[in-house]
Amino acid sequence: MSLMSSLYVGVTGLTVSQNSLNTTAHNLANVETKGYTRQQVLQVDRNYLKLGVNHISTLQTGLGVNIATVRQVRDMFLDQSYRKEIGRQGFYEVQYEAVQEVEGMFGELEGVTFQDSMEKLWTSLQELAKEPDSLVARKSLVQTSVSFIERAEMIGNQLKEYQINLNTQIMNKVNRVNEIADGIKDLNDKIRRYESTGLENANDLRDERNNLLDELGQIVSITYKENSTGVVTVNAEGVPLVTEDETYKMGVEKVSDSTDMLKPVWPYYGNVDVFNLDKATSSADNTDIGSLKGLLVARGSEAANYTKIPINPVRADYATDADYDAAVADYKLKVSDYNNQVNASVLMTVQAQFDQLIHGIVTTLNDVLSPNTETTIPTGSTITYPDGTTVTLTADTDYTVLDEDEAPVGMDSDKTMGEALFNRKSVDRYTTVDVTYSDGTTKTMKLYNKENAADNYSLFTLGEIEVNPEILSNVSKIPLSANGGGDGFDIDAAQKLVEKWQEAFATLSPNTLTKNNFKDYYTALISDLANRGDQLYTISTNQESMANSIDSQRQQTAGVSSDEELTNLIKYQHAYNASSRYITTVSEMLEHIIMRLGN
Repeated sequence: MSLMSSLYVGVTGLTVSQNSLNTTAHNLANVETKGYTRQQVLQVDRNYLKLGVNHISTLQTGLGVNIATVRQVRDMFLDQSYRKEIGRQGFYEVQYEAVQEVEGMFGELEGVTFQDSMEKLWTSLQELAKEPDSLVARKSLVQTSVSFIERAEMIGNQLKEYQINLNTQIMNKVNRVNEIADGIKDLNDKIRRYESTGLENANDLRDERNNLLDELGQIVSITYKENSTGVVTVNAEGVPLVTEDETYKMGVEKVSDSTDMLKPVWPYYGNVDVFNLDKATSSADNTDIGSLKGLLVARGSEAANYTKIPINPVRADYATDADYDAAVADYKLKVSDYNNQVNASVLMTVQAQFDQLIHGIVTTLNDVLSPNTETTIPTGSTITYPDGTTVTLTADTDYTVLDEDEAPVGMDSDKTMGEALFNRKSVDRYTTVDVTYSDGTTKTMKLYNKENAADNYSLFTLGEIEVNPEILSNVSKIPLSANGGGDGFDIDAAQKLVEKWQEAFATLSPNTLTKNNFKDYYTALISDLANRGDQLYTISTNQESMANSIDSQRQQTAGVSSDEELTNLIKYQHAYNASSRYITTVSEMLEHIIMRLGN
C-alpha cells in the first residue's frame, strides 16, 4: 500500500474517533435527561486490499476503520414489562384516589362525621319515647330529622357530582391518548425519513417515541411492534391505534340517554366501547391495566341506589317450592350482576350501601308511626279512586293498606292517622279510595303506594325523601297517641321507635351474612370502604415498587453511567491521538522521501 493510502487510513481513525467522542459527549450531556437511552458506537474494519497469496495466507492490507452504527442500548422485554406494570399501577391508583374522595364526603378523616347526624336522630327518638306528649321533644325530633335528611342528601349529591366530575378526567385521558397517537405517528414519519438513507439512526427521536409509549402504557393497555423501516404500530385495548399510515382515535359518548356520564368509544369502528366492563377485572387475565379503565371502574356506569343490592328470598314469602326456587335462581343472577357491575365500582358500592341505610331508617320509622297491613278485596268489588276512576275486580286481590286498627294517631284535635315522619316528594304514602263490595256496602281505605324499582319517584331513596310537610307545620300530628278515642299515648309505638332502631335490618351486601342495626351498618360501611382503600393502596404501592424496580433494571441497561462514559472519553481521545501520531509519522516519511528525491 502506498504512503498516500496510509494517510487515508489515519484519516479514518481520526474521523471515527472524533464521532465516537461526539457520541460520548452527547451521552454525558444527557446523564440527567429522563427517558434518554445511552448510545453506543460500534466500530468495524473497512475493506481489505488483496495483494496476493502465498503458501501460508492471503496477502492483504487494511483500508482503515469505519462506524457500523450508533445504536441505542435498550432491553425490549424490560420495556414491555414496565409498560404493563405501570399501567396496572395506574389502574389501582386512580381507584384509591376515589376512595379518599368518598371518605372525605362522610367526614370520617376530618370535619363533622355523618355518624353525628345519626346519633342526634337516635337521641331525639329516645327523648321522645320518654315524653311522647312533649312538644319540645317532638320539635327536636323534627329538627334532627330535617338535619339528618339534609346531610344525607348532601352526601348523596356529592357522590353523584363526583361521578359526573370524573368525566373531565376521562375526557382528558382520552384526549391525551389521541395526542400521544398523533405524536407517535409524527415521530414514525420523521424516523422513517431520517433513517431511509441507511447512514444514521434517529436515536433521539426514538427516545421521544419510547417516552410516549411509556406514558400511553400507563393510560391504556397496549401492544406494539416495530417494522423494518423503524415504524412502530400500536394497538390499544386490542384495537389498532397507530398503524403505518393512520391513527384511529378514541372518542367519548354518553353511557346512556338517562345519564351525563361518558365512556370512551372507537368512532372509526362504529362507536364500539373501548372497554368491556361486563366482566370483573383480574390480574390473571391482564384486564386490570390502565388508569383510564381504572377511572371507569371506580365511577361505574350509573348512580346506584338501594335497589341495586339483591335481597335473599325467604321461603315463607312464597306459596310453593317452585316459586321459591325461581326466586333463588333470580337472586343468584342478581348477585352476579351486583358483583360485576356495582361491587366493582367504589362509587356505586357506596351509593347503594348508603342509600340502603337511609332507606332502612326512613321506612322503619315510618312503618312504626303509620303501620300497614295486608287485606284481600274480594271478587266483584269496585274501587273508586279520587279522580273518579273505577276498577271492578275480577278476582280476589291482595292490597297493602293503612292498618287502622293498630295505627297510632296524632294529638291534634282531628286525631290524624296515617301521617309518616318522612314522605316521598312526588308520591303520596297512601291513595284514599272507596271500596264498594258486591253486597252494596262501601268502605273507605288508604291504599299504600308501594315502591317500584323501575320508578325512581316511588322510592324512598336519596333525592326523593323529605320530612312530612304536615308534621313540619304541626308537630302535634306525629302519631303517638293511642288509637281509640282516649287521651293516652301509645306507649308501644313510642317504645317501638327505640327498639326498631336497635334491631338488625339488613346485610351490607349480598356477599355478607351478618345483619346489622343502623349504627353497626354504618360502621360496617365505613370499615368496608376503609378496607377497600387499604387494599387498593397496598396494590398500587406494590405496583409502584415493581414498576420502579423494572425501570431501575432498564436504567442499568439504557441509562448513562458518567464513569463509564468518562472511560470511553479517555479511550477515544487516546485513539484520536494515536491516529494523529500515525498521520504525523506517515507525513514525516513522505517528507523524508520527497527531500531525498530532491537531492
